[in-house]
Amino acid sequence: MAILTEDRFSGAGHYIVSEANGYRSREQGVIASGAGVLKPGAVMGKVTATGKYVPFAPAAADGSETAAAILYEGCDATAADVRRAFTVRDTEVHADVLVFADGTTDPQKTAALASLAAAGIVGR
Repeated sequence: MAILTEDRFSGAGHYIVSEANGYRSREQGVIASGAGVLKPGAVMGKVTATGKYVPFAPAAADGSETAAAILYEGCDATAADVRRAFTVRDTEVHADVLVFADGTTDPQKTAALASLAAAGIVGR
């Protein structure tokens, strides 16, 4: 008999405390090819020129330096664009389980949470 184990912090939407009724809190969007393998709960920025999402990159200057969304379900966007759902508004989240790119400092995470709060995504 095989036993399936799942990290309780890895399922789709695991970071959500509460959200608006229906799908008001979520939108569909495209993750840019080359973004890599992403986990649910990844904090995402939105590239201004393309409107595509990439991992939040505080040192960038293309729009992705501002946290704009949280990836609802993981994916592999290494070699092609991928369409996924994102939390973009009116949601409470577990801030301590959000996924940030390696090297993101605590002050950068705080700034990202402030950007998300401006959209109504509140870290708890």
